[in-house]
Amino acid sequence: MRAGLTRKTVYNLFASKDEIASQLIARAEANDVPYRDRIEAGGDVLPLLESVFLDSARWCLANPSLAKLALAPVERPSLEPPPDRPSFQRLVRDILILGQRQGVIRKDDDPNFMALVLLGIYGQAMLSVLAGGQFTDDEITHIIRIVVEGIGERSSRRGVLSQNSRDLAQIDPA
Repeated sequence: MRAGLTRKTVYNLFASKDEIASQLIARAEANDVPYRDRIEAGGDVLPLLESVFLDSARWCLANPSLAKLALAPVERPSLEPPPDRPSFQRLVRDILILGQRQGVIRKDDDPNFMALVLLGIYGQAMLSVLAGGQFTDDEITHIIRIVVEGIGERSSRRGVLSQNSRDLAQIDPA
């Protein structure tokens, strides 16, 4: 090892291999200063999201074993990012908050929830790539566009329930 530590010494410093992996993932997540600088400067949200997710995808491809653990953690994420450390979830949430301020991201929903939705879709896409799928920068851009713009067709009747929705809403569950 380059640090002059034996494998045994490293394993003695941690309770398990999972703890080593968790620490490596946390260290990667804490490396968010360039993105934070762009948030503070009020950078354009969509290119910022693309940059964050493209850099993450490249990290995943360079570190597939760690990426699988990061993308499908044993402990499922909660609605709020972990309060005690930097996290990818917090970074994405903060970018979405910036987007709400800029009028690019909807303001009528919780940015914590929207971050989990975006991260869930991205996580599944990256797990597929790590299982042998293909990856291009355009795919990340496409995921962000679909999530930000939505999958439903634009309608001039936004907010108006369809006849089927009204019928379902009137059904008495009792």
